[in-house]
Amino acid sequence: MRISGVDGVPGGWVVCVLSGTGRAREVSWTVVPDAAAVLVATAGCDAVGVDVPLSVPAGADRREAERLAAARLGRARSSLFPTPPAAVLGAGSYAEACAAAQAVTGRRISLQTWYIVPKIAEFQRVALPASVVEAHPELTFRTMAPGVAFASKKTARGAGQRVAALSGWVAVDGLLGDLPAAARLDDVLDAAACAWTAERVARGTAELLGPGTDRLGRSTAIAV
Repeated sequence: MRISGVDGVPGGWVVCVLSGTGRAREVSWTVVPDAAAVLVATAGCDAVGVDVPLSVPAGADRREAERLAAARLGRARSSLFPTPPAAVLGAGSYAEACAAAQAVTGRRISLQTWYIVPKIAEFQRVALPASVVEAHPELTFRTMAPGVAFASKKTARGAGQRVAALSGWVAVDGLLGDLPAAARLDDVLDAAACAWTAERVARGTAELLGPGTDRLGRSTAIAV
């Protein structure tokens, strides 16, 4: 089995590819510049989990997948930014994006959402294989270790909790022993969590929150 997890980093994406089965499997890491390069780096994978919205609403309603995911996240729901409507993706500035969002939804978008708009737009411009699914690391970690009260991933405690959760799935010395310099620790932990979800997708054991298809024929679901 070959699976991959992908998370955004400044200037690109960090990609984790795991080959084989069981705890001791081959792991490789790379940082690539854009969504097209992600698809090249993950070619041949049985499933790929990406931490970015792959389906964008055309109208004012929030995606059903996000409503379901937010309910599961509970107090951690702030980690799930609402996907902006498609009209926002062509904006050249935050002010333009807010105006476009307000025209569709009656609300401006947050600055945090604006920062990920270019990442969302990248994946809207490429043709996605069916093996590429949307994942959400915070939801994944809480599914992986439901009894853990996770601290912020930016803290040492939170990072340690996430490493411990991953250690139940794969040997972390092999997973984290040779990380790319261009990625931060929380980015690689998120990418690894997306790979965990990708394995569940490949095995047919993943749950799909908000199944359906959008105007591009893409899945509207978040996999977990």
